[in-house]
Amino acid sequence: MKTSIFLFTLLLTLAVFAQKPASTSMDSIHLNEVTLKANSILGSKFEAKNRTGSAYYISPKEIKKFNYTDINRTLRSVPGVNVYEEDGFGLRPNISLRGTSPERSSKITLMEDGVLIAPAPYSSPSAYYFPTIARMQAVEILKGSSQVQYGPYTTGGAINMISTEVPDSFGIFLNSSYGSFNSGRLHTQLGDSKKNFGYSIEYLNYNSNGFKELDNGENTGFDKNDLVAKFKVNTNPEAKIGQAFEFKFQYSDEISNETYLGLTESDFAATPFRRYAGSQEDEMNTKHLQFMGTHTMAFSSNVRITTTAYLNNFNRNWFKVDYLTVNGQRESITNIIQNPEELSSYYDIVSGNSNTEANDVIAVKANNREYLSTGIQTKLNYRWNTDKTVHDMEVGLRYHYDEEDRFQWVDDYSLNNGTMAVATARQKGTDANRISDAKAFSSYALYKLKYKELTLTPGLRYENINLGQTNYGNNDPERTAINLAERENQVNVFIPGIGFNYNFQNISLFGGVHKGFSPPSNQVGEKPEESVNYELGTRFSYAGFSGEFVGFYNDYSNLLGSDLAATGGTGSLDQFNAGEVKVQGIEFLLNYNPLINSDTFALPITIGYTLTDTEFLNSFGSSNSVWGEVNIGDELPYLSKHQFNASISLEHEKFEVNFSGRYNGAFRTKAGVGAIPDNELVASNIVLDLGTKYRYNQNITITLNAMNLLDETYAVARVPAGLRPGIPFGLFGGIELRYK
Repeated sequence: MKTSIFLFTLLLTLAVFAQKPASTSMDSIHLNEVTLKANSILGSKFEAKNRTGSAYYISPKEIKKFNYTDINRTLRSVPGVNVYEEDGFGLRPNISLRGTSPERSSKITLMEDGVLIAPAPYSSPSAYYFPTIARMQAVEILKGSSQVQYGPYTTGGAINMISTEVPDSFGIFLNSSYGSFNSGRLHTQLGDSKKNFGYSIEYLNYNSNGFKELDNGENTGFDKNDLVAKFKVNTNPEAKIGQAFEFKFQYSDEISNETYLGLTESDFAATPFRRYAGSQEDEMNTKHLQFMGTHTMAFSSNVRITTTAYLNNFNRNWFKVDYLTVNGQRESITNIIQNPEELSSYYDIVSGNSNTEANDVIAVKANNREYLSTGIQTKLNYRWNTDKTVHDMEVGLRYHYDEEDRFQWVDDYSLNNGTMAVATARQKGTDANRISDAKAFSSYALYKLKYKELTLTPGLRYENINLGQTNYGNNDPERTAINLAERENQVNVFIPGIGFNYNFQNISLFGGVHKGFSPPSNQVGEKPEESVNYELGTRFSYAGFSGEFVGFYNDYSNLLGSDLAATGGTGSLDQFNAGEVKVQGIEFLLNYNPLINSDTFALPITIGYTLTDTEFLNSFGSSNSVWGEVNIGDELPYLSKHQFNASISLEHEKFEVNFSGRYNGAFRTKAGVGAIPDNELVASNIVLDLGTKYRYNQNITITLNAMNLLDETYAVARVPAGLRPGIPFGLFGGIELRYK
């Protein structure tokens, strides 16, 4: 089966082509593809359906169906997306596109309004900050050759989140809800547009007491605030050269009582929502600040230049239990949870079953880091027509700088009668004291040629990256540079790709090939991740059905793994070469509305399936590797082989009822093949959600949403340190007020 996925896709496509065409035409695929929004990639479902590569657009209507604040749940309807949860609320998601390593979403290009949004996307790409999906208007997902323009990560794909836009006319919006786990949400926006000026001010608060139960009864939830302000000015519509400038300001903060400490196998079976007493001091504090200015200049309907300057600053300090020291012997929480019987004296302390005899036993690390990401990017769009062809050229440039400043320390605690107390507070900067930085220049050119029903899009991207590290050492918290260690790694790479799309009356055939790339770390001489990626698919509209079927094959010549604490590693962030790997799969999407002819009701049904098949083509590693010992033929960890989702909605002018179901296949946490050992298994699960709305009038809407309708108890991960549960049944009621 592994070598036949691509052939199977081709044969199925040809079989569909052989069918008699329906009487209705697929009009959308005959129209030209034009992106109108300055900071969006697709802008609509129509654009997504007409890319020469795979693309998906999550519309405002889809986002609002369930009032999700969890990006994991929002993305689960998209074929080719593989996620594993960590905290149950989507605060720090782990997202994979087409089999890329999902850990902290560090192998995909993440953007908000067309700008790189990971805290330090080149020098430290792990997404410890992730924009809140509740304030997004739409989400765009690009895969395959469809996303060569949007590096630096070009193997699996790119995700662009579009924040709420400045409204066309005066409007006020308020959404408030409350429900299980003392969870509350307040979301409001005020905005207006005049002939030459527009503005929007938006505020979101999302909070919860959490669904996990600390042994001492303390809060395990979080409190997040988001403030976004946008101001735009523009020339008159009749201006010879149309210009617009939009300024965006965003601020957010978060306090979350989250931990890396999970549960042992036996404790998860008995009390899956328990939190050990040893994690009671764990807390993450963050602040994120963004300034962004976008200038658009339209010389005509065919020539436009868009330039964006941006600055993102992110501060975080995550206090979390890291290791225990008993009788002079240190053990990490990962080892303790994996071996509770062998390390019973450590387990008894961290679980609160016994007191500490010495004071300096429980080490709580302050993972204090500051991130900076700033740059300027510009792109030129030039479009022209001849008698038989349409031409579109897009050329883009970006200069980017980012850095991660680690200034960490470890405090020691005692634990007596279930309560932790500080025993030794150490000096800041004595655990990690270094700055990693990256300077990157990138450019791309994408040419689109449309001749009759055929569209071709060859493209080329260039990345010039200089990665560095300045390490002051743990004995120099004042940063006098007395023991300074520096290193540097440079990368120059061309990333080509080409896609095609051919339109028939009811079907389009598309595909492409492109180079996959992921930057290395600053380790001297480390090679980047590289692959050659292929896709072939069809989009169809036939007898009331519409959808997409795609086969993909990613051929890695060098896969990079990362030593992340989030996946049970040491947290050094050092990358290691994993060699040759192949990832292949199938993505299937089907839409149908049996009430298409009804003037009163709509009953849209959507079914999606993703098969992701992986295989290492060489052996490597050691017992210290986060993936374990790897042998030829082993499967990649943290990726579900099978995923299935379905949704059905009953829509009326006055109300909506939306059901969504998701099957997440089992996955392994260590590389291997065959049956997954119990201690490396995250079992499959089925989760059902419900979203309902009742529109009292055009200004007032009542909402009722439920998550995990079947109240299934299931594990979502075994990392960072132990089993972690998904969110149990939750019920949330709310009201939407809108004036426009």
